[in-house]
Amino acid sequence: MGSARLYAAVAAGGFRRYATYRAATAAGVFTNTVFGLILCYTYLALWDERPQLGGYDQAQAVTYVWLGQALFATLALQGGGFESELMERVRTGDVAIDLYRPADLQLWWLAGDLGRSLFQLLGRGVIPFGFGMLVFPTAVPGDPLLWAHFVVAVALAMVVSFAIRYLVALSGFWLLDGTGALQMLIVTGMFCTGMVLPLNVFPGMLGEVVRALPWAAMLQMPADVLMGEADPWRTYAFQMVWAVVLLTAGRLVQAAATRRVVVQGG
Repeated sequence: MGSARLYAAVAAGGFRRYATYRAATAAGVFTNTVFGLILCYTYLALWDERPQLGGYDQAQAVTYVWLGQALFATLALQGGGFESELMERVRTGDVAIDLYRPADLQLWWLAGDLGRSLFQLLGRGVIPFGFGMLVFPTAVPGDPLLWAHFVVAVALAMVVSFAIRYLVALSGFWLLDGTGALQMLIVTGMFCTGMVLPLNVFPGMLGEVVRALPWAAMLQMPADVLMGEADPWRTYAFQMVWAVVLLTAGRLVQAAATRRVVVQGG
């Protein structure tokens, strides 16, 4: 119970920390709305030429765009979460302080990132999504059960997102400069999550591969659950398997990394 209260406090702290950046949040809402409009009109033109592309009708394609904007910062699809901070703490040696805390390193950062994700969903994601629903014809369901399934899928997507970024951050124990790893995170975040185009439109073997990767659990699958295009329970199973695999990998890499901690300067 004591540990649960500790990590709940860390999550609450992560929420409050990002809530203080009001100007940045407002700028993020504006940016996501503008990019949503650009992508939306691009999708409308594309679906005019290719109706039912990827199995979506035009309303579903538009809904997918605005879900992507709502979840962009929530799931840190191109980074922007804790990973840069953790890499910097490794570089400076401040991670030694983290390791002395009476708390698990992975769970500490997971709790903080879940707090960040929740704030980004409420503070930065809801308004662009609501704007899109009001301005464009969309495929938003009226069934409360589908919304409940969607919320669960997003929560699991948060864990998968953290697990991927935690592995990237741990590379800082071997790389003094993590810029390259973070750049790779941006590229995979754009391509493999379906942020540019839904993974359903990828042809042949390429489509099968990207839909089997963990990034599919972050945007594509929650979107399909909300629009009734995917079985929620199979989606949960896919997300949980990848969450367990990636968190376990993170635990193993963390164990190897902490055995070789060298605090620079001493």
